[in-house]
Amino acid sequence: MNIPRIGFGYDVHNFAPDRELWLGGIKIEYTLGLMGHSDADVLIHAFCDALLGAANLRDIGYHFPDTSANYKNIDSKILLLETMLLLREKGYKLGNADCTICAQEPKLSPHIPEMQNCLAGVLGIDTDLISIKATTTEKLGFIGRKEGIAAYVNVLIFKA
Repeated sequence: MNIPRIGFGYDVHNFAPDRELWLGGIKIEYTLGLMGHSDADVLIHAFCDALLGAANLRDIGYHFPDTSANYKNIDSKILLLETMLLLREKGYKLGNADCTICAQEPKLSPHIPEMQNCLAGVLGIDTDLISIKATTTEKLGFIGRKEGIAAYVNVLIFKA
């Protein structure tokens, strides 16, 4: 029986000087980047966790530990591609993804179509299967104080 499976992913990174800001696989011009072992792309990291969770394959830290020099400053698109390969090995296919990025700054709405195109290209799927939304926290909490960015992703997968 082909039962769909859902997965949920969450990631957060704080802002840091002298770093590039990568979100959804694209570089966004901003005065700060995000701190992390890799390129700190919170959207892709949450996406990986959602996919891995849906397929019962643990989490991103298990597969790509931040203690490994192999992943130091790695492009997170590589992690997403490798994650999707793990799912395909188990016979899964992505149905769709619903993503939300929480950031007080920078304004992300103009970048959403490029993020969708980038992620769809990495995954080899139609852009219509990836929904990306951006929101603020109305100046509340660490996001509202412009200390970092968070991302939430829900995915639906099924046996191919």
